[in-house]
Amino acid sequence: MYEVLTNLDTSIFLWINGHHSAGMDEIMLFASDKLTWIPFYALLGFFIIKDYGVKTFYVLIFVAFTVFLSDQTSVHLFKDIFMRLRPCHNPSLAAMVRIVNNHCGGSYGFVSSHAANSFAVAGFLKIVLYNRKKRLHTILFLWALLIIYSRVYLGVHYPGDVVAGAVLGYGLGVAAGLVCRRLTGNIEVNALN
Repeated sequence: MYEVLTNLDTSIFLWINGHHSAGMDEIMLFASDKLTWIPFYALLGFFIIKDYGVKTFYVLIFVAFTVFLSDQTSVHLFKDIFMRLRPCHNPSLAAMVRIVNNHCGGSYGFVSSHAANSFAVAGFLKIVLYNRKKRLHTILFLWALLIIYSRVYLGVHYPGDVVAGAVLGYGLGVAAGLVCRRLTGNIEVNALN
């Protein structure tokens, strides 16, 4: 079963990574760069300030802790234990992988920290900004999906790396969001709807 999943993961990776264009390369590099999203983070910060007022500091501390937790968990409980080579470091695939901008990252890729962190933020803010329109929740989810797709497109992660990272991050984000809401006194029964 493991071999079947690994082969499927590799086949999907090669299909996504093999469909390139100069324009898409630039878009995916842009999407994968953490600094790209600073204006988006500022907008999310504005929503947090608007919804939480004087409690904003606590929410921002929680979101920072959530990202730290997802990042460290993805590295120390997954990458350092499973030691699955990134496709761009895998000797049996190296000749077939198209790396954009000559950047491959560290040796190991399971699970993707980009995926864990972006989905942790999306899950956290879905819970914390519960009274916002569902459109914001959809935008957060699409933002996180764009980031994980870019990681596969750029040749630095298998699809399984980003899917597992997304599940890990989203779970941590939702859990942290629920704790944050309880501690800030903003808890409602329909938080997960």
